[in-house]
Amino acid sequence: MRMKRVAAVAAAATLALGLAACGDNGSGEGTGSGGETKSFAAGSTMERLNKAQAIKIGTKFDQPGFGLKGLSGKPEGFDVEVAKIIAKELGIPEDKIEWVEAPSKVREDVIVNGTVDLVAATYTINDKRKERVAFAGPYYEAGQNIMVKKDDTTITGPDSFKDGAKKVCSVTGSTPAEEIKKHVKDVATQLVLFDTYDKCRDALKGGQVDAVTTDNVILLGYIAKDEASFKLAGENFTKEPYGIGVKKEDTDFRTFVNDTLEKAYGDGSWQKAWDDTAGKFGAELGSAPTINRY
Repeated sequence: MRMKRVAAVAAAATLALGLAACGDNGSGEGTGSGGETKSFAAGSTMERLNKAQAIKIGTKFDQPGFGLKGLSGKPEGFDVEVAKIIAKELGIPEDKIEWVEAPSKVREDVIVNGTVDLVAATYTINDKRKERVAFAGPYYEAGQNIMVKKDDTTITGPDSFKDGAKKVCSVTGSTPAEEIKKHVKDVATQLVLFDTYDKCRDALKGGQVDAVTTDNVILLGYIAKDEASFKLAGENFTKEPYGIGVKKEDTDFRTFVNDTLEKAYGDGSWQKAWDDTAGKFGAELGSAPTINRY
């Protein structure tokens, strides 16, 4: 009888091990959070993030269509959806993303000091920024424009500021703020800078400034929410390629993000991200931009 009991215990143990083995089917599934274990080069950023099943992403919280903090308490928009595509390719589920507000003036800082793992925040690729960080992409090309009050007929483009009489608002540390300096007569008195575009919008509505300038798609987001108050003045006057910011020395991670973007162009997820967000405001997505693998 004792031998039979030992045999029964052994059989039960064998069955339990078998069931456990069946549960671990080698599919790479995580712990039930929607994550996925993937194989990446040892020591790479991709391996670190996948093993941690967590990622910190910097984005804007104040830009309709691209990165706007919604009722859920989390940012929503095209940048956010593109960042989710990257996280998914890393095997990280959406609920393991920590969203960090990254206004224009701190985007390089939060990358360099490691506050975030990447930045997707209407982040124009340019040579000055490349001195501190690296860029994957571009994944979209915007163009700078001007937003004015609906009844304003005096401002028709950037040259309207050359008389020195009108004030224009933009954001500290942004490409549009630097570009508009070329078109104003007196920077000190005409250019008003805030840390967010929401403040510029409010200043325009309240009459403290005569215009707001930034990328057309950002302005279209504000206009879509208040068509009775605002409109665009003239055509785009720059080209602004948006990229994903990563640490300057992390070539492998930049390559991974570039590969992910190209995959998204082909599988329809990039187009869907646009259609679900900024595309609702009437701006055109256009063809997939060519990745700059510098």
